[in-house]
Amino acid sequence: MLENTGNEIFNFASEFLADAGKNVVIVPHENPDGDAVGSAIGLAQILKNSGQNVYVLSPNDYPDFLKWFSSEIEVAIFERERKRAKKWLEAADLMICVDFNDAKRAARLEKEILAFSKPKLLIDHHPNPVYFCDYTVSETAYSSTAELVYDFITQIGFEKYLDHNAAEALYTGILTDTGSFSHNTSRPNVFKVVAELMKFGINTDKIQSNIYHNFSAGRMKLLGYCLNKKMEVFPELRSAVISITKAELEKFNFKPGDTEGFVNYPLSINNIVFSALFIEKEGLVKASFRSKGNFPANAFAKNHFNGGGHVNAAGGESKEDLKKTIRLFKQLLVQYKHQLLETII
Repeated sequence: MLENTGNEIFNFASEFLADAGKNVVIVPHENPDGDAVGSAIGLAQILKNSGQNVYVLSPNDYPDFLKWFSSEIEVAIFERERKRAKKWLEAADLMICVDFNDAKRAARLEKEILAFSKPKLLIDHHPNPVYFCDYTVSETAYSSTAELVYDFITQIGFEKYLDHNAAEALYTGILTDTGSFSHNTSRPNVFKVVAELMKFGINTDKIQSNIYHNFSAGRMKLLGYCLNKKMEVFPELRSAVISITKAELEKFNFKPGDTEGFVNYPLSINNIVFSALFIEKEGLVKASFRSKGNFPANAFAKNHFNGGGHVNAAGGESKEDLKKTIRLFKQLLVQYKHQLLETII
């Protein structure tokens, strides 16, 4: 099933983790989403159950709707707990990076990752990996890193250490990266893994509610404002864009994670195949792209916004101000008109 992963990686992992008492640090990418957090905590729980000392070190904080897990794995936020993080890194025998394909995606932790001298293992499903780790598990056919983590631990004989808490976290990763199973689900394996995870008695209705029905009133008002006032639709180009300024975020008491999923809403419009979300941050503009069919959101992000990702889900950034960024995006849409019109959904 893991077509791109050689036996030497499985052998290393199984042999290295055979003896209990190893210190392991698991690192997700910056601004971790459900897959990053779920994969990190799920894998951490499995390794802890095997007798290892495991910690999750996140570059920065993650949304409140991802802080309800049953697992009590210790998580440190590097942005505000650098002394604690340094202590963990110095003691670690192994670093495992999950859900990102380039050390740059860890942003604040990039230097620490590259400087880590002990073995490093990457487990990820994004295309075009940068080989910054000693061992790389890169399987782009997978719906999510969480699904990949399940198959990886099974491959090295660690499925016996799965429990309710680990299954809950891994299921969350799969659920969020497939948009509640609305995309990236063409392979039967994703449902096979979900079926195995459900055997541990996880409450899937509760997980769904905790993630998708757990927002603040401010977030809902921000969403309504964006759809009503900030969404521009270009039916002749089968595209749409939403832009948000710093002042608008402040007006609606923005918290990390509040704009999660906003970029998907324009794709619900009939015949729209490409959607973009631009958010004004300090010194740059963050970009998110979503597409349908074979329109390559990742190539668009890579070519014009210093980013990348999956064919239908990608991200990037712009050093220009928000107005110039939106102007550039609109100009680019015209250049891609032929491809957008030919996209089959």
